[in-house]
Amino acid sequence: MTLSKYTLLFLFVINSLGANSQVLNYISGAERTDLYIAGLKHKKIAIIANPTSVIGSSHLVDSLLKLKVKIKCVFAPEHGFRGNAEAGEHIDNGLDAKTGIKVISLYGKHYKPTKEDLNGVDVVIFDIQDVGVRFYTYISTLQYVMEACASNSIPLIVLDRPNPNGFYIDGPVLDTAFKSFVGMQPIPVVHGMTMGEYARYLNGEYFSAKKNKCELKVIPVSNWDHKSHVNLSIPPSPNLPNMASIYLYPSLCFFEGTKISVGRGTEYPFQIFGYPDSKSGEFTFKPISIPGKSKNPPYENIVCRGFNVKEYGDKFASTAGQLNLSWLIQLYTEANNKNDFFNSFFDKLAGTDKLRNQIQEGYSEEQIRNSWGEEIEKYKAVRKKYLLYQDF
Repeated sequence: MTLSKYTLLFLFVINSLGANSQVLNYISGAERTDLYIAGLKHKKIAIIANPTSVIGSSHLVDSLLKLKVKIKCVFAPEHGFRGNAEAGEHIDNGLDAKTGIKVISLYGKHYKPTKEDLNGVDVVIFDIQDVGVRFYTYISTLQYVMEACASNSIPLIVLDRPNPNGFYIDGPVLDTAFKSFVGMQPIPVVHGMTMGEYARYLNGEYFSAKKNKCELKVIPVSNWDHKSHVNLSIPPSPNLPNMASIYLYPSLCFFEGTKISVGRGTEYPFQIFGYPDSKSGEFTFKPISIPGKSKNPPYENIVCRGFNVKEYGDKFASTAGQLNLSWLIQLYTEANNKNDFFNSFFDKLAGTDKLRNQIQEGYSEEQIRNSWGEEIEKYKAVRKKYLLYQDF
């Protein structure tokens, strides 16, 4: 197998065009303290945060403590509050070693803050860098936090950050029959909203059918819109170490529902893919356990053969952008035993069983993409109601 003609054409075009969108120096919602600090005085605050929750070089929690804000507790989502847990790893409750503040896990069996967790809390702050992909679980954490705030009549402040994949929309819209923590709302895989916009979407669409809406305030990003590209200074999670991996993540994460490795346990997670029995590709890699990033990765200590697509990821933002399904289709086509190619996680990632069925039935990438068209257009019309920034 070689890279598809569509991939090669893509690389030719983007190398010819160069960058067509300015990379801007934005000001995150967290940094715009003048817009929210007055509302925190004499209040007890709970914060949902991770290592991306920074003001300059200082963590949001440390910054607010210096501003005399009373922080009652911190909720730690997947990967932990200070970033010492890998994907899917259990996170224990405890005390932050630096500040002594109580830390409550929002991962494992405890996705939603309980009434007891929020006892005595006056305001909740949510500040996490997202990557704009439905199966990236921080938007699921946001929904659960909003549900808890609505149930307990506690206002929520979302400190917004740019969506690095916010310049396009693509992928199948989730069928709610496949709802899970990696997909909770009927939105496409690449949804084109920031955390703040998504919170507004949830309040308007999901909470509209409930008794209580979340009392929501969004502190917007300055100097950013959906046509802009950004370079994130802090990796949004341990296995998304650079912008190439962030751009490739929406396409390559589908492989996590198959027997294909996406490079966990290597120097290039979500920039390479392959497996031991592959008879194509010129790139080889051997996954190993890496503390804090990839414990016991697929095919640990076994040489895999496949492809390095980092260059594709590096150039991705130079064009309009869309999911690449050609790699997935071709690897399924070449598989000797197609019965064990997909696993049970694939349909959850896709948010539907249609994508798997289409690939198994031999649909082309164009045919699959065309099948999303009507639902995506309906979604775009709904999305527009909740945008805070100029659209692409």
